[in-house]
Amino acid sequence: MARTDRGSRVIAAPPASVYGALLDRDSLEVWLPPDGMSGRVEHWDPRPGGGFRMVLTYLDASDNPGKASDATDIVDVEFADLVPPERVVQRAVFEADDPSFAGTMTMTWQLTPTDGGTEVAVTATDVPPGIDQADHEAGIASSLANLALYVEATN
Repeated sequence: MARTDRGSRVIAAPPASVYGALLDRDSLEVWLPPDGMSGRVEHWDPRPGGGFRMVLTYLDASDNPGKASDATDIVDVEFADLVPPERVVQRAVFEADDPSFAGTMTMTWQLTPTDGGTEVAVTATDVPPGIDQADHEAGIASSLANLALYVEATN
């Protein structure tokens, strides 16, 4: 059965600033990797139908084996829909030999103006069963916290 994971956070910045961070290669490398990981974008094409390839490296791989290698996760992401400054929809495919990580996960980043700035709601659908739900939702929350720190510092 298809699984959906979620996370949300209010960021003290206007939607245009948050949207900009979602579509800027350098900022994405800073805020997207969750705690305990670093990230590097290998390919970048920020348009509908374009996308990026990100290599995520565990800072301590001893308790976190990667999907692509002992210390890394590699994900190919397609920009399925871009609606400035309201929504970014991504289709993500992990590089892995384990079939429990196979399939295309859709990540929708919905940006809604609020009195405090922008509510960012992330919905991940068709999450591969090999991805632990609690770990994934903690990773989403961590990336949202990183996004808030990044955007709020640059505003």
